[in-house]
Amino acid sequence: MEKDKWEKAGYVNETIPEGIDLKKEIRRMCKEKNALIFSHYYTDWVIQDIADFVGDSLALAQKAAETDADMIIMCGVHFMGETIKILCPSKKVIVPDLNASCSLAESCPSDAFSEFIAKNPGYTVISYVNTTAEIKALTDVVVTSSNAQKIVESFPKEEKIIFGPDHNLGSYINKITGRNMLLWNGACHVHDKFSAERILKLKERYPNAKVLAHPECNASVIKIADKVGSTSALLNYAVEDAAKEFIVATESGILHEMQKNAPEKMFIPAPPTGNNCMCNECEYMKMITLEKLYNCIKYEWPDIEVDPRISEKAIKSINRMLEISEHIKDK
Repeated sequence: MEKDKWEKAGYVNETIPEGIDLKKEIRRMCKEKNALIFSHYYTDWVIQDIADFVGDSLALAQKAAETDADMIIMCGVHFMGETIKILCPSKKVIVPDLNASCSLAESCPSDAFSEFIAKNPGYTVISYVNTTAEIKALTDVVVTSSNAQKIVESFPKEEKIIFGPDHNLGSYINKITGRNMLLWNGACHVHDKFSAERILKLKERYPNAKVLAHPECNASVIKIADKVGSTSALLNYAVEDAAKEFIVATESGILHEMQKNAPEKMFIPAPPTGNNCMCNECEYMKMITLEKLYNCIKYEWPDIEVDPRISEKAIKSINRMLEISEHIKDK
């Protein structure tokens, strides 16, 4: 990560000229610089609305590889910018704030994960896409929350597999596939703290509401969910299902896209455990602001760089996922 470099360089938000129309200026600069804004579902709604594309991390990276833009601004956390850079090495990739990290990615340091792999020789390493470039470089095949089950099932039942870094997702995949993968004990601090008890209490107020849960949630939440799926899968389900009320156990930023696509329905954020807050936000995603977006486009920094040696290894695990996914689809 280049974070230290930018901190030493005094990376701060420059004062924005008073009275400026930020949205208009951002769009003008994008056109001038042949730049596209990509936003994850978990960013603030203002960022989502100004973006050229909104989606989950891998879908955005794949979309970036298809565009002819010279510069991609990734409004999300650091590893998402890395993934785009790995898939688009010739493009300039910028994130508005390098301090926008990820608790799940940080829960899996590359040196510790490498040691974990070394202690368990003969295992195939499967890693969730929500990881650093270094972890992807140690991985045989990357998965997303939407294709993890199918990719795991593409391996023989007797295959010895290490799965990281999300323990909740790995446990869920073990349960629905009947596998016994060796799991790294990492977690997303947002999804891990949803409270099944408080969700059930909320169900008393909204008895007709269906519970939607991301597989990064803990087992007690998944057990009471009507639908478990990736962010995009939950979005599609919420729009297409006949229910009119949904309690949503994933980062609350997705509620904006759900409401846009199904304005006649009610979407209720699932509460976390341990406090009185009625929503659960990723503070890292919410670090991305219009002001930071304006400055990063204007100055074209902080840009993402990935060591070519790391990138060369990391892209193999991503390509392997795409190959397996294509093979599964053709069957």
